[in-house]
Amino acid sequence: MLVNILMLIVGLAVLVWSADRFVYGAAAFARNLGLPPMLIGLTIVAMGSSAPEMFVAASASMNDMRNTAVGNVLGSNIANITLILGLTALLGAISVGSKTLKREIPLMLAATVFAGYALHDGLLTRAEGIMLTILFFGLMGFFIWQATSNKAVDTLDEDLESEIPKNVPTFRAIIWLLVGIILLPLSAGWMVDGAVGIAKFYGLSDLVIGLTIIAVGTSLPELAACIAGVLKKEDDLAIGNIVGSNLFNILAVLAIPALIAPGEIDAQASGRDFYMVLGTSAALAVLVLSSGAKKQLTRWHGALLLITFIAYQIIVFQSH
Repeated sequence: MLVNILMLIVGLAVLVWSADRFVYGAAAFARNLGLPPMLIGLTIVAMGSSAPEMFVAASASMNDMRNTAVGNVLGSNIANITLILGLTALLGAISVGSKTLKREIPLMLAATVFAGYALHDGLLTRAEGIMLTILFFGLMGFFIWQATSNKAVDTLDEDLESEIPKNVPTFRAIIWLLVGIILLPLSAGWMVDGAVGIAKFYGLSDLVIGLTIIAVGTSLPELAACIAGVLKKEDDLAIGNIVGSNLFNILAVLAIPALIAPGEIDAQASGRDFYMVLGTSAALAVLVLSSGAKKQLTRWHGALLLITFIAYQIIVFQSH
């Protein structure tokens, strides 16, 4: 048991660190190539923040643990909105001014609805994995077109400009990129193996371990990014990290178990847990996109989101 706990902790620590190094190297390399900050932020940085979920999903799927992979996607999206944004909003109100974000949030909702379609019958098929992959690359194409053709100044662009590494030698950027690529799958494997051992010891299902321990662990990069963004008064970047991560989780990460280990999934995932993802995503959209005065998440919103996260965790553990 102690070995499993150690594997989980070490795997998580290395996973988070290697994801950060991967994003650092990839973003610095992209800047050196002359790519615009908005393009780097919407693609490389957003995809890098979901790298832990991607590699955990791949490792779990190769071990025929599709429920852990699916639970990681759903649990991470729930944790991103309720736990991460909740804790971040408690530090201070988060204002939203980016027009780009106001376009991304409806896309996140649409992707979530499609995920519900894929999960509703209790089966995750390879055909659905292919459809998710096509939608993911279509989204990437849209982001690339948007970043290269839209010349209007956006508040998110200004935030991203300050976050992307500057003056990093290309050789050093490539080294960090390779370090991330090598350590991400290794640490994901350690984390999954440790989580499986813990789950068996306590009699937890594959789905529950994916929804809780693994989901919260793989969401730690988003927590660090959000808190840093708010402390630097880069509110749009904080929200953008969550929206971008949730979009990538739904399209890119959910496609992984569908492609590698298609088959039946736990009924709770397609019912209770999916509706929680849909409900929290819709709540975020209402809070950010609703008409009226200044659009922001207040400390009261943060407290409500955090209470929602705690209540959901209690329900999940009680029903395992």
